[in-house]
Amino acid sequence: MDTHFWKIEMGQANTEIYQQAAEFLKKGETVAFPTETVYGLGADATSEQAVQKIYQAKGRPADNPLIVHIAKKEQMHDFVTEIPQQAAQLIDAFWPGPLTIILPVRSGALARNVTAGLQTVGVRMPSHPVSLALLEAAYLPIAAPSANRSGRPSPTSAAHVAEDLTGQIAGIVDGGETGVGLESTVIDCTTEVPTILRPGGVSIEQIEQVIGQVHSAKRVLDSAEAPKAPGMKYTHYAPNAPVFIVEGSVEFWHETIRKQQEAGEKVGLLVSEGLADKLMDMDNLEIWLTTSREKSLDQVAQQLYKGLRAFDHTDCSVILAESYERTEIGEAIMNRLEKAAGSKYLREATEGR
Repeated sequence: MDTHFWKIEMGQANTEIYQQAAEFLKKGETVAFPTETVYGLGADATSEQAVQKIYQAKGRPADNPLIVHIAKKEQMHDFVTEIPQQAAQLIDAFWPGPLTIILPVRSGALARNVTAGLQTVGVRMPSHPVSLALLEAAYLPIAAPSANRSGRPSPTSAAHVAEDLTGQIAGIVDGGETGVGLESTVIDCTTEVPTILRPGGVSIEQIEQVIGQVHSAKRVLDSAEAPKAPGMKYTHYAPNAPVFIVEGSVEFWHETIRKQQEAGEKVGLLVSEGLADKLMDMDNLEIWLTTSREKSLDQVAQQLYKGLRAFDHTDCSVILAESYERTEIGEAIMNRLEKAAGSKYLREATEGR
């Protein structure tokens, strides 16, 4: 398959590009486009054949549901049966933006492979001007998971999409690098107390300021269970080299690096600038900086997937990643790191433990 590339020129209308890409979507093709979180791979959510092309291109498990993206709130009335009060409050507070809301789906309104056979669907309205313009031009509910091969780090640039999916999808709309850098928060509003299924660009603290206390789904699903949202069950975000999350003092980092090197490993570090400065006396390291000395969690989120992907272009055989505080977007950062690492930690022993 030939993959068509469109380049968005910021500050211009780009009307012809949006119309061309929208026509691809209307004809049942797959098109990748930027959102404020990561690049999504879109297809007409009402067409089972179109949606199947997403699963085929990504190599995505069939029981992993897709999020439906819309340009206008009123589009929801075509395919959801109810918008509970708390969902409406969240929509008013955070849309357009990086929040996906799980709602009851109208029977037969969407392709069954969008919902993976569930009675619910995740919906969001992105805030990126390119995605909104494309969604408005197509004016279809668009199913769009991240535009990468399943299990790989999510794409935050058109180059990342091209690396994974050239020849597998019909088109890529290049709108530059994304902003948040991590996928949307997913909240289930079909339960009595809303439940966070995936942390993301809107923090739990922000949500609770609007609707009060929410639950958080911490449990990893087993092989027989169907996830209600992406990112709940399968290994995600992993580069080619194994990832370990390291927690401990600078001395423990030195010791850990030495042990890996003595075992013949080429070590890559996914760390903040402040920690990197303390490890610069060690040789033969590949270092990707996630943030400056101030440890801005927003900057870590923006750099995380880019850093994980960058190591695939080195000869690193193991990646050691710094951990971060689980406050605000830090919860989402650690969720993605744990999935990339398969929850593998290297922790410094402390007295009394």
